[in-house]
Amino acid sequence: MVFDAPPAQRTAHAWMPSSPCGSGCIDPVDEIGTARVIGRLFGVAGLLISFPVVNVVTPRGRREQLQRRYARTVLGCLGIRLRIVDNRADAGESADARFGASGAGLLIVAGHIGWTDVVVMAAVQPLGFVARADMVDWPLLGGLAKLLRVIPIERERLRELPGVVARLGERLAAGDRVAVFPEGTTWCGRAYGTMRPALFQAAVDTGTPVQPVRLRYRDRHGIQCTVPGFVGADSFAASAGRVLRSRGLVVEIVLEPQEQPGADRRELALRCERAVRGTELSRHGAVDAQQWIAATTTRVQDPDATATVGPQARRPARRLRPITLRGRRREPIAR
Repeated sequence: MVFDAPPAQRTAHAWMPSSPCGSGCIDPVDEIGTARVIGRLFGVAGLLISFPVVNVVTPRGRREQLQRRYARTVLGCLGIRLRIVDNRADAGESADARFGASGAGLLIVAGHIGWTDVVVMAAVQPLGFVARADMVDWPLLGGLAKLLRVIPIERERLRELPGVVARLGERLAAGDRVAVFPEGTTWCGRAYGTMRPALFQAAVDTGTPVQPVRLRYRDRHGIQCTVPGFVGADSFAASAGRVLRSRGLVVEIVLEPQEQPGADRRELALRCERAVRGTELSRHGAVDAQQWIAATTTRVQDPDATATVGPQARRPARRLRPITLRGRRREPIAR
């Protein structure tokens, strides 16, 4: 496989976000033949290799349009059809929707399902990202990450988080559009975690509005699909292989009304989480499963539960101890 990257790092501290999602969350879907898979793979590789060169020779005033077209072509090569729904002004479904005007700072927040999320959001409008630090070392995608000026974040190093927030604030103050995934890790798409408030501090400090975005992947029959989930012990090669083999994937990206930053990052994070989730319940495993487990402040269905376990069975949430520095009890910024 041309693409490969290490799986997500193990939890290194008590406050590092984690997800119970794994291979049990991934549903089987209709697949294409080997010849078409190879064709898709070479198509994506060709686009990623050519993009840096084409981007450099393109006049600056036309680069945003070029980047958007490239992202949409990559989705097409992956076999993913894009559907944009704009709920900000009763615009409904639109192929020409944008996150915001160029030159105006905007923080875009969404739940995180897999690596395809980055391509999907870039297909709406080019923007920067806060992404896992080792992404810049991934074959092909690493070069693209550098070109997009990704702000690297190492979730296992809690002390570096204030520096990431500061760099994010600088980008927003300069008028950049930057997307973040405040859950801090990937989930399968049916289940999701809490939006951590730390990165929202950059919007509060700079007075930047926040654009909540809802992402859903569906199969060819319109049923919610977990194939793009980059979860558990997945390597990039395994995740990419699932997507390349799938038939008829559709990604739905819903733009909700913007939220003003206010003065409290926790309150802002809660407002954005409500906007992104709506009335949806967080479910794990099969759609008709009844078992639940606790994940942060969200309950998700347990894919390992057997039929003999009743719907009232619960696993108690693990109580985390606060970090202690030099004998003092201190609340981390992520809280």
